[in-house]
Amino acid sequence: MASMAEVAKPLGRYRWGICALLFFVITINYIDRQIIGVLKPVIEEEMGWSEVDYGNIVTAFQASYGIGLLVVGRWLDRVGTRKGIAIAIALWSLAACFHAAARSVLAFILARIALGVAESAAYPGAVKSIAEWFPKRERALGVGILNAGANVGVLLTPIIAIGIAGAYGWRSAFLVTGLIGFVVLWAWLRYFRQPADHPKVSTDERTWIDQDGEDAAGEPLGWKDAIRQRQAWFFICGKFFTDPVWYLFLFWLPDFLSKTQGMELFPKGDSGILATIGPALIGVYLLADIGSIAGGWLSSHLVGRGWSVNRARKTTLFVAALFALPMVTVASVPEPWMAVLLIGLGTAAHQAFSSNIFTMIADMYPRRAVATIAGMGGAAGAVGGILIAQATGWTLELTGSYVPIVIYAGLGYMIAFLVIQTLVPKMAPAPIR
Repeated sequence: MASMAEVAKPLGRYRWGICALLFFVITINYIDRQIIGVLKPVIEEEMGWSEVDYGNIVTAFQASYGIGLLVVGRWLDRVGTRKGIAIAIALWSLAACFHAAARSVLAFILARIALGVAESAAYPGAVKSIAEWFPKRERALGVGILNAGANVGVLLTPIIAIGIAGAYGWRSAFLVTGLIGFVVLWAWLRYFRQPADHPKVSTDERTWIDQDGEDAAGEPLGWKDAIRQRQAWFFICGKFFTDPVWYLFLFWLPDFLSKTQGMELFPKGDSGILATIGPALIGVYLLADIGSIAGGWLSSHLVGRGWSVNRARKTTLFVAALFALPMVTVASVPEPWMAVLLIGLGTAAHQAFSSNIFTMIADMYPRRAVATIAGMGGAAGAVGGILIAQATGWTLELTGSYVPIVIYAGLGYMIAFLVIQTLVPKMAPAPIR
């Protein structure tokens, strides 16, 4: 009874400052990866790319990102989040700057490979950090907030990229965003520590963080052990079916709006700012931000009201899958605002879905195994991203139509939900030593 009383009310809020720091890490991570998608129409015209060339450049990022995820999750579980994420930020910031020097498709492919490998540490490290800093009852909201950094990054990218590219050229946009990463690196090294080692964390807050009694001791989870567990396959399959939709809009949304709605990157004639792609992207990713935080909040709120973790997480996943379904019609809607609204609902659904399946790793695995499972699932998502990059590039090259691609975008989340429910119907803890 005394132990329960000690954790009945959280004392100290430093963990939310750590959550904010992780939010900014994910934000700059997404700015660096998304900028090429925003500036695609301009770079494509100057460099003479075909749709297949661009598809290959995107595939290079996805392949290296996926390979990196297979290795980096287990590496983070060994070296720790502070050191691992610091190295990753430094490397991906350098790779982002290297884009400014690219003069050929091959050079862009090499830059994307370097960026993909380095950026692969961001999400496994961030989710592992949330597991280290938050009890189970708060983790979904914590993941939802850091996951919102992806939406803010994508939202800020058109503002930063179009503004800098319009004034100084597209190469300057890559250089400036790469340099911002080093500011985030300084903040990470300055403020991040483990809760037990952090001078700003009170004893009461440490008690709150450790209320679940999770044992951090032991060896990291091995791939051979993980691959035999249904608890790992829920995340692998969930990411494989849903990440391709996110990557589709991350790298093709400006092109989609241009080809299907006649929108432009820069205002021309008397078209006005609302006919340009920048405000549309802002609208889409504002909705995605709402979805990310709302999905994390709903799940945590239901747990706080006495729902089982299994019921709360699965209910949120199902609601998100329902919100994604209308995307099947987005290629044929008659008005740009309708397309923006449907895609915005879809991206909100993605982020709500993503926040909860990331949290479900920590629900079923101890903290020392979280990054390994997150990396394995992220790698599967990257494979799905490669497949959709190639499918989109070739579909556009041969037919010029996005219809087959967006039909999958609308259905992917319900497919993922059904697979997850089949694999982990009760979310039993993984059998790990």
